[in-house]
Amino acid sequence: MALWGRSRRPASGARAARHGRHGRVGRSPVVRPPLPPIDTRIERFDVSVGAAAEYLRGAWPELRDVSFEIGRLPREADADGIPRWTADRERKRIVLYRIPIERLNRLHRVDENERRMMIEGEVFRAAADYLDCDPWDLGPDRYRFF
Repeated sequence: MALWGRSRRPASGARAARHGRHGRVGRSPVVRPPLPPIDTRIERFDVSVGAAAEYLRGAWPELRDVSFEIGRLPREADADGIPRWTADRERKRIVLYRIPIERLNRLHRVDENERRMMIEGEVFRAAADYLDCDPWDLGPDRYRFF
């Protein structure tokens, strides 16, 4: 018989070790275990482009005011095929097209490092096209160990 106002806990105030909240076994809070953050190909592409663009902006004063944007697909193909980027000097804008970069480039190995290097290489090529120079000239200290 339960008496109102009396605690059901033992006199010491501690619960039995085998029981969880409300006397149920094996329960955990809703957020446990912590769920991994949402990580998609689009987010990884954005991070890779952003990191390469920030490096180039810091190394080249001509690129500090240039906006690096990401588009899905170009509006039309040119004589060389589907473009991976568009460099517009008048608007100070470089648009990188995610789907052609991800789908049309071939990777030696299919892993995250190769994918990131491929994306960064396209950002360097687009910036070199914008500056009208060789992509290897954009980061000479970066490739000194070769």
